[in-house]
Amino acid sequence: MIGAQALVASLAGAGVDVCFMNPGTSEMHFVSALDSVPAMRGVLALFEGVATGAADGYARMAGRPAAVLLHLGPGLANGLANLHNARRARTPVVVIVGAHATGHVRYDAPLQSDIESLARTVSGWVHTSGTTRDLAQDAMRAVAAARAGQIATLVLPADVSWSDGGALAPARATPHPSVVDHGQVSTIARLLAAGPAAMLLLGGTALTERGLRAASRISAATGSGCSPRRSRRGWSAAPGVPGVGRLAYLAELAEAQLAGLDHLILAGARSPVSFFAYPGRASDLAPGPVTVLAEPDQDVEAALGALADEVAAAVAPVLTPAAAPPPAEPGPLTAVSLANTVAASLPEHAIVADEANTSGFALPMALAAAPRQHPADPHRRLDRAGPSGRDRRRHRRP
Repeated sequence: MIGAQALVASLAGAGVDVCFMNPGTSEMHFVSALDSVPAMRGVLALFEGVATGAADGYARMAGRPAAVLLHLGPGLANGLANLHNARRARTPVVVIVGAHATGHVRYDAPLQSDIESLARTVSGWVHTSGTTRDLAQDAMRAVAAARAGQIATLVLPADVSWSDGGALAPARATPHPSVVDHGQVSTIARLLAAGPAAMLLLGGTALTERGLRAASRISAATGSGCSPRRSRRGWSAAPGVPGVGRLAYLAELAEAQLAGLDHLILAGARSPVSFFAYPGRASDLAPGPVTVLAEPDQDVEAALGALADEVAAAVAPVLTPAAAPPPAEPGPLTAVSLANTVAASLPEHAIVADEANTSGFALPMALAAAPRQHPADPHRRLDRAGPSGRDRRRHRRP
């Protein structure tokens, strides 16, 4: 088989079965290979930023890597903004960037550029395939790197894609997140028992339902607060799920939220900093000592569960009660009326992607009374097959 066929088939065999794309001439053999690999679904986007944003969203919801195909360095540059977001969220995305055929590079054609340098601005793993024989193996290395929580960029020269000699490569074993040392859990349990004013700052997989339930038990038993640093998956509140506050975007509001705390405990989150520097204001928002319960690449859910078992063995999580959603209000459009309209319009199991740091301040409160949103559990697959055609269509969209 040619390189492109080996690449596409190996990606599908490794569980990467959707590729968002804005291809050009150098990627046509990859596009053609999709016809020979029914397990891989191609989704065309008319702009690279849409393709990279869709790959980011799909991978966040599915909890497994998505692929995105881009055309040369300029195409990658057009998609960098959403790849930046994916990098910050540790989303597993495999980026495949077509390149000129190796023999054509020396002619410095109009679209020739340093693709690897562009890719390194957002990627934790970057490699240019040199031979058709090794292409599928290179792709499996990229998938393994993406599963570790980073952007993995594979540069694909056109002749490596179109040449014969490709061979399938098996998927590499997926490493499990490291387990937090029990001694660290016990240290934090003793800290909370001593009674300081503490807050759990949640991020990443701490925001699955399992993580939120454990955090709520800890909060209820110790009086500590809970706040999400970044809702990578899940929600701020929904009926039947523990509610958590959201750390404010504006530095002065975040400082007010954190004021009076003696200790900050991080669970899958980074220590809070201001989005931007302001005259006379601190960039570091941590009000005092910071202790890490679990790093983002560790098993954050299990760490929260272990801490809850130590400090809140007989305590149940506090769940958000069901309530009537606020009405969609007629009249001028405001941030509050828009949030209420969104909440009143949501169907059951909708997926909400909140990208609004400033104008979305009212959305978490409004969503507390909305129908329950999709759990987006990283251990649950979003399969194509569903109980009905409607479910299939919903599950296939990021």
